[in-house]
Amino acid sequence: MIELTNVNKSYNGKVKAVENLNLSISDGQIFGLLGPNGAGKTTTIKMITGILNCDSGAIKINGIDIKQNAIEAKKQFGFVPDSPDMFLRLKGLEYLNFISDIYGVNSEDRIKRIDEFSKRFELTNALGDKIQSYSHGMRQKIVLMGALIHEPNVWILDEPMTGLDPKASFELKEMMREHAVSGKTVLFSTHVLEVAEKICDKVAIINKGKVLFCGTLDEMREHFKVNESLENMFLEMTENE
Repeated sequence: MIELTNVNKSYNGKVKAVENLNLSISDGQIFGLLGPNGAGKTTTIKMITGILNCDSGAIKINGIDIKQNAIEAKKQFGFVPDSPDMFLRLKGLEYLNFISDIYGVNSEDRIKRIDEFSKRFELTNALGDKIQSYSHGMRQKIVLMGALIHEPNVWILDEPMTGLDPKASFELKEMMREHAVSGKTVLFSTHVLEVAEKICDKVAIINKGKVLFCGTLDEMREHFKVNESLENMFLEMTENE
């Protein structure tokens, strides 16, 4: 579970990136954070993961405050950032073992999970190569594998479909659904509204650092009194804003 209460973030003390943000993301849900470029999605995710500190408010992951107990809070989630360009001089397998060491994954479990994930993402033959030789999509896959290697209760994914081929994208969506069905939490940001419409249990539409709507797609349609696509409702909300 992820809870944000009255969260604010400004840059240079002037530009408000996030303003009085309140969100509650329950276990067993795939929750989509939607918004145009510059809406505050990545800033929000960076505050949830502890990369940035909020100016005020509270953020809790499984009841643990990210400011007050950062290490324990970070053990609760796996995070995929918006860029997979990291640890490029390591080989794929070295990177996965490094992440496994950080999270204390034992040898038996890491071997099993690396084998499973590499097969699902068709990356088995590339694990012995350096990440800098990977394509963007392959880098995205290895970062996804690293984020999930310790089987975290909470997944936090920033634009996770970017660069993935259709099969890998399908596998990731299947894994997200499996994770939610098992009673755990998935939070992801995306600008691909078709993906959000197909897999999200709930969405929050954010623009200029404010939540314009939070709920299910049916609740959104009821709000608009129409039976329209997410794309049409999203455009109407953000353009009016």
